[in-house]
Amino acid sequence: MKTETHDKVVCRTPTPGKKPTRISRWKYELVRAAILAAVPTAPKSVAFADLPGLVTGRISQPDQDRLGDISWYTTTVKLDLEVEGEIERVPDQKPQRLRRLPRRS
Repeated sequence: MKTETHDKVVCRTPTPGKKPTRISRWKYELVRAAILAAVPTAPKSVAFADLPGLVTGRISQPDQDRLGDISWYTTTVKLDLEVEGEIERVPDQKPQRLRRLPRRS
């Protein structure tokens, strides 16, 4: 379950021992929508290295200017989406590839 503090979202990571990061809700929602639009549903996948460029192409220039480091936000939100079970790393793939998971009921 997503934890929210005021207008911040707590982004977790699947890496044990790593502390979560808090980011502005509007940034989280903007990047989350762009990631989910860019990452195909299994069995298709996308290379993680391509994800920041795909996200950038889905965010308007004014929002890009307000957002800041798109690569950092993309990685932060991507890790949280893994924890949430919305996307996953394709097993046994190097370099890392990602795919969306079917919605849970």
